[in-house]
Amino acid sequence: MSIWGKIVGGAAGFAVGGPLGAILGAVAGHAVDKMAEDSKPPGDDGDTGAGNDPTRRIAFTIAVIVLGAKMAKADGHVTKDEIAAFRQVFHIPPEEVKNVGRLFDQARRDANGFEPYAKQIARLFRDRPAVLEELLDGLFHIARADGHVTPEELDYLQAVANIFGLDEAAWHRLKAANLGPDAEDPYHILGVTRETVPEAIKAAYRKLIRENHPDRLVAEGMPQEFVAMANEKMAKINVAYDRICKEKGIS
Repeated sequence: MSIWGKIVGGAAGFAVGGPLGAILGAVAGHAVDKMAEDSKPPGDDGDTGAGNDPTRRIAFTIAVIVLGAKMAKADGHVTKDEIAAFRQVFHIPPEEVKNVGRLFDQARRDANGFEPYAKQIARLFRDRPAVLEELLDGLFHIARADGHVTPEELDYLQAVANIFGLDEAAWHRLKAANLGPDAEDPYHILGVTRETVPEAIKAAYRKLIRENHPDRLVAEGMPQEFVAMANEKMAKINVAYDRICKEKGIS
């Protein structure tokens, strides 16, 4: 069963717990939020443990849908291009579109802000910042699908990045890779400058490749269904590095 089939149902909501499990439970028609709260030790808020990668994958997927819906709410409308981008990037099979749509609509109607959901996913992946960066990159992709990112969407994305604990360099690198005339600037994509020495450029490249390799991201909890997006990012990193090497004569 794909990850999309697993996200609808009481068992998934019970496993995830916290705000993400609660909103999934509301869609599934089960009181899994109450069951999950009752089953957690005091002080726990949906953090299902460092080794529970199946639950991480479910939580990642729910977070993409919920945070995408909250972004649409912040922007005030959802365009057909954004919906198409969501379905294209995340490869939702036709038989699961209705279920994903129900969760998306529930999140948009939900009176809570986006913060509880972003905080839960940040805790769940606190030791895996590359996975959080990949999730934010996916939200960027949805936001720019209609040809532009509104100020409201950009403010929302930066707020999510702050909750995720991504540093300023990571935020600027993601922003530069997704927006404006500098989107294809190889230095911005690698998070370096034209003044950076070759050895530091090599080190930055190796770090990005190591942290963003799709196999590593999947091992750390990103669902297999999101690999296409990770491969696209890897391709951008490699192209950027090749361009810099040619420009600077780095071998």
